[in-house]
Amino acid sequence: MTDKLALKSGLLSLFLLVMILLIWQIATQPAPQPVTSGTIGTSGTSGTSGTSGTSAEYDRLMGKGPSADPDAVKGFPTPKQFVHVAAGNLKRPFYNNGPNDKGIGIQLAYSLDRVALGYLLAMLVAIPLGFAIGMSPLLHRALDPFIQILRPISPLAWMPIALYTIKDSTVSSIFVIFICSVWPMLVNTAFGVAGVRKDWLNVARTLEVSPLRKALLVILPAAAPAIITGMRISMGIAWLVIIAAEMLIGGTGIGYFLWNEWNNLSIANVLFAVALIGVVGMVLDTAFGRLQKKVTYAE
Repeated sequence: MTDKLALKSGLLSLFLLVMILLIWQIATQPAPQPVTSGTIGTSGTSGTSGTSGTSAEYDRLMGKGPSADPDAVKGFPTPKQFVHVAAGNLKRPFYNNGPNDKGIGIQLAYSLDRVALGYLLAMLVAIPLGFAIGMSPLLHRALDPFIQILRPISPLAWMPIALYTIKDSTVSSIFVIFICSVWPMLVNTAFGVAGVRKDWLNVARTLEVSPLRKALLVILPAAAPAIITGMRISMGIAWLVIIAAEMLIGGTGIGYFLWNEWNNLSIANVLFAVALIGVVGMVLDTAFGRLQKKVTYAE
């Protein structure tokens, strides 16, 4: 039954992909150019009007005229042009020609590095504090108002404050990742710890298990599915936020690459960056999904 479902879902996904590519191809087909005859000048010879030079320059500025680069993609690309641009970016992912001209591999590495640092800092704060909140009703009541006020604030709203106080764009982006990652982990850890079955805690108390052993051998395995769920949500949010943060701070990163290509009016590269962001996000989410299955148990 599972194999049949996997086959049917795979075929349906393939069908949807083919339909999307077909619609994309049809939508990006160039419109047929009307054939116009030459005008007859006063001397009786066929020619063009005096504004033809100006019109040609205007067309070139608008990306409609002949380009000096025959491989340049103007406007929204066709699927074939997109594949050509993507292959060009992936062919040399780690080249470095200066501050504003780096390969996509280098840009992606900068983004992942910032996410990893901010995310690890959030783990170091959120999981221990979540344990404490989940095990102490007093701490839960005392800290819950602060959590409920700070949690809904958009992570990017912290960027001006971070830039003013830290005065470093890279560290500010790491702080933004930290502040957006800490809340889902904190809330889910506290929820998982508080939801551990009382029977298991009573058995540990009867056996006179030390608090540290009880936390590591009883509470942590029981709360692990909820903790991993919080970590999974936090990673998704962190990957979303770093793209927007890099658009603001500039310099390096996949978000900066996307914004820079938009400023260059290279829609093909913008689409490539969007697709790459989606693929990396899917890989990260899949990794956490598999980890979540390993720690999930059946009662």
